Amino acid sequence: MRVAEIMQQAVITVRPEASLREVASLLVKHGISGLPVVDRAGALVGVVSEADFVTREGGSPEHRHRVLELFLGESAAERTELEKAEAATAGEAMTGPAITVDPDASVRDAARIMTERQVNRLPVVSGGQLVGIVSRADLVRAFVRPDEELQAEIIEDVLRRGMWLDAKDFDVTVTGGVAHVYGTIERHSDVAILRRLVAEVPGIVGVDVEVAWQVDDEEFGVQMANVGNQPFGPA
Repeated sequence: MRVAEIMQQAVITVRPEASLREVASLLVKHGISGLPVVDRAGALVGVVSEADFVTREGGSPEHRHRVLELFLGESAAERTELEKAEAATAGEAMTGPAITVDPDASVRDAARIMTERQVNRLPVVSGGQLVGIVSRADLVRAFVRPDEELQAEIIEDVLRRGMWLDAKDFDVTVTGGVAHVYGTIERHSDVAILRRLVAEVPGIVGVDVEVAWQVDDEEFGVQMANVGNQPFGPA
């Protein structure tokens, strides 16, 4: 599943010159905690969030730094904090450049970026233009899809598009989020690839693969790979 399939296309944005009062009003009105900041051409220049307001309302850290500056100088991080504390507009308070994701990126990649960068949402950018936004809530919805939808994605995105296999050679079922895949594949080494791709489908919580192969291209192999039902959590 790709980010483009779950992202929200109607994105609430602000211009850099918007006042912080305008930003706060939009956050409260729409029940969100952050907004993309775009220029007049629609290009993303940053994100302004509740965290930026915390810095602003916490008061200027100027006095805390002055003594150290006499001896050490002012760091880039300190300069940024000072600027945010004195901000009056979205452009002055925002964090930039923004952490973004491509619409063709996988949902699992988006989840990884959010976890690693500790953000709750990702602007979706294509060709330098903002085309949508994906949030943690969108990712959660992707992991609670019906079994029938998961089965269709395994057949279409994993077998046909991902591995260029003939879906007629396989029997695919999904029960309670556990995928069962039976059939015949050309190379022994492809079995592990098949299992990994099936496991990466958002919403799959376990994989049972029983696939025979025609060519044993691994140093040690047997005639049947039977990867049992092994539950695992999402990335």
